[in-house]
Amino acid sequence: MRHLALLAALALPLASALAQEAAKPAPAAPVAPVAPVAPKPAALTADGLPAIPADLASATRPYMENRGAGFVGWNPIDKSMLISTRFGNTSQIHRVAMPMGARQQLTFEEEPIAGAAWSPKSADIMLVQKDIGGNEFYQIYAMKNGRLALLTDGKSRNGLNSWSKDGSLVAYTSTRRNGSDSDIYVMDPRDPATTRMVAEVDGGGWGVSDIAPDKSWALVGKYTSVEKVDLFRLDLATGRMTPIGDHQTSIAYGGGAFAPDGTIWGTSDEGSDFQRLGTLDPASGKFTPKGPAEKWDVDTFAIADDGSFIAYVVNEAGMSKLRLLDPKSGAVRTVDTLPAGIIGGLEIAPWGEVGISFTSARSAADAYSVDPQTLAVTRWTQSETGGLDVTKNIEPELVKAKSFDGLEVSGFLYRPDPAKFPGQRPLIMNVHGGPESQSRPGFLGRTNYLINELGIAVFYPNVRGSTGYGKTFVSLDNGPYKREDSVKDMGAFLDLFAKDKTLDPARFGLTGGSYGGYMCYAAATHYADKIRANLCVVAISNFVTFLENTQDYRRDLRRVEYGDERVPDQRRKLLEISPLTRVGDIRKPLFIVTGANDPRVPASEADQIVTAVRGKGGTAWHLVGTNEGHGFAKKENIDYQFWASLLFWKQYLLN
Repeated sequence: MRHLALLAALALPLASALAQEAAKPAPAAPVAPVAPVAPKPAALTADGLPAIPADLASATRPYMENRGAGFVGWNPIDKSMLISTRFGNTSQIHRVAMPMGARQQLTFEEEPIAGAAWSPKSADIMLVQKDIGGNEFYQIYAMKNGRLALLTDGKSRNGLNSWSKDGSLVAYTSTRRNGSDSDIYVMDPRDPATTRMVAEVDGGGWGVSDIAPDKSWALVGKYTSVEKVDLFRLDLATGRMTPIGDHQTSIAYGGGAFAPDGTIWGTSDEGSDFQRLGTLDPASGKFTPKGPAEKWDVDTFAIADDGSFIAYVVNEAGMSKLRLLDPKSGAVRTVDTLPAGIIGGLEIAPWGEVGISFTSARSAADAYSVDPQTLAVTRWTQSETGGLDVTKNIEPELVKAKSFDGLEVSGFLYRPDPAKFPGQRPLIMNVHGGPESQSRPGFLGRTNYLINELGIAVFYPNVRGSTGYGKTFVSLDNGPYKREDSVKDMGAFLDLFAKDKTLDPARFGLTGGSYGGYMCYAAATHYADKIRANLCVVAISNFVTFLENTQDYRRDLRRVEYGDERVPDQRRKLLEISPLTRVGDIRKPLFIVTGANDPRVPASEADQIVTAVRGKGGTAWHLVGTNEGHGFAKKENIDYQFWASLLFWKQYLLN
């Protein structure tokens, strides 16, 4: 008995211990480590997107760290150069004292600043303009002691136009009167109280090209379309506006400027399919071409302060040529020492040096000067390219195709290195915006990662409606009834590339922004059997809602291009060709990028198609920049957008 009692006593604590052990939770299964992700900028809303792997951000880092330097202007006193470049999150204005000198930052704003101008002669004041969050309601500021002093009302949309030759007056446009019409104002920016409206106008396409040397009048242009710009003589004392030439005809002027002797120089397509350089008689409106006949557009020009020469840039099939014209003899010299590329930002210093920006497939944008006597080119900046050897970047080839109606269209194709990426390669077609614009072979920046590291071919088409090929070509997509002819041009390229043995027709994608974003949606509806995925940025999804909701100051200008939604027949056609109407035809994944403050293509254009696509069971990633407008402008947002696009292409194009 004692033995049994002992066993029972021993069993009690054992049972208790077993019960306690049984009550303990089972050991947790091993948890797989969570891959680190790249932080998303606070201003971005990522709807339906996966997180960005940190290793993807790390792998692409060198391609994210390229920067460019754009020539902005000259300081007439110390002969330094103003440039726009980015060291932080946004582009700001810097000063460069000498070729290859240090870049001294002058503006330190949260928002990007790309434009600035010293006052002529004295350089005692510098003006800049900027908006907030990409809303394009630009304000004009004077730069004083490292800070910006507001000169405009802080509410309306303002455009800095032209200085008087002596630097005492500046002309600008503003919508302050009613929010839509771009009235013309002048002021001495040293005293904002001198601001006065000179002309009350109707519409948003007005601008002052130049102020006469004696400041009695100004040359004013009214932009109606890429095919029609009317010129006026504006009396600065009375505000009287006198038409120059016959405004019943469709003539496009590309700018105008006064020579020291009062002669007006400009570019015009009068009597030609292309913009030519010449002189304008303000009394008769007669335009007289000067220099050799060009088979391409003259993009821009500048007049030397002493009138001894005129520098102008010709767009030859997308490549820029800089020429210098002697207005007395008519002799023309061409700067041949620049490689094939794109020139911008043309301005002649008071001492004669020509300032330009230049970029090419193998050169980020940088600032240069040209000696007008010797034509020697001097480099002023050398922008960083993330440590990458840009000379290894692929240069494009010009590709031509015959469209459905026999029209020849062309574009630039970047093929990956066949030794590194043998076999058939995927292709992304990237359609430009505008549509009055042109894809040209400049520096591709981040896009080089697609070509150099992923082996993706990238093609930039210039469909009908693009500039650079004459006024007949640019008008071929006008209005709702011709709009889809440009969509058919994309189909011609897709058919051409499907026959290319180096490309894989089962892996074609398409992207585009603004009007190119509409083309992106349109391709998703028309070519769903030929395209695997579409990345559409700040894109028009419904032409009627777009026209009804775009900002007042630009609505009439867009009606000329796309059609008038107030006219019943045009409204029906605009709805018919709108991607939102055909959303049921979208069978492939979409990635949609939106700027919440976009004044051109409102964010509602993206919201409605995202809802419609998802409502039909489709895939739609949506990335929104709450501090962005018509395209992302802040580096941290641009970087994240690029990483997200890589995930999209890898998932839906490469796999």
